[in-house]
Amino acid sequence: MPPTGAADDPMRRVLVLGCAGAGKSTFSNRLAAVLKLPVIHLDRYFWRPQWTLPDMTTWRETVAELAAGSNWIMDGNYSSTFDLRMPRADTAIWLDFPRHVCMRRVLTRTLIGYGRTRPDGPDGCPERIDFEFFRFVWKFHTEYRPRIVEGIAKYGPDLRLFRLTTDHETETLLLQIGHS
Repeated sequence: MPPTGAADDPMRRVLVLGCAGAGKSTFSNRLAAVLKLPVIHLDRYFWRPQWTLPDMTTWRETVAELAAGSNWIMDGNYSSTFDLRMPRADTAIWLDFPRHVCMRRVLTRTLIGYGRTRPDGPDGCPERIDFEFFRFVWKFHTEYRPRIVEGIAKYGPDLRLFRLTTDHETETLLLQIGHS
């Protein structure tokens, strides 16, 4: 999908959205290396040890503080905070990969990393076999993907938006950004 918004404006505050397994964290880290911006992996701020949910008021306060920064790449969906993040962002990169790709990657990540915490993951939250999470990934395209569409329409209509659906498109975008 061609970007919307002013193409010549620099990227200073970038949201990276998409289903688990789409490659948000990996893409965010690579984009950060190109743009020289700090990465905020929202999972690290959301989850408490042993995958415990946070207090939602505290969570929203944390996200508001993070979004108030002048430069960042913010990796994660958390549609309940779109109202805090999208108005601050200048760019959204949506990794809208097919369900089967996301499922395969999540299953692979779980099996390879089982019992270990991911480098970009929340402290005290090792990879585990979690059927509820697998169900979330499976249902993402029908139940959660529409929230991204609605969130962008409501809170980020002026965002420069890139919707990428393949690894080739992500590679091409990184190359284009690196040469601009």
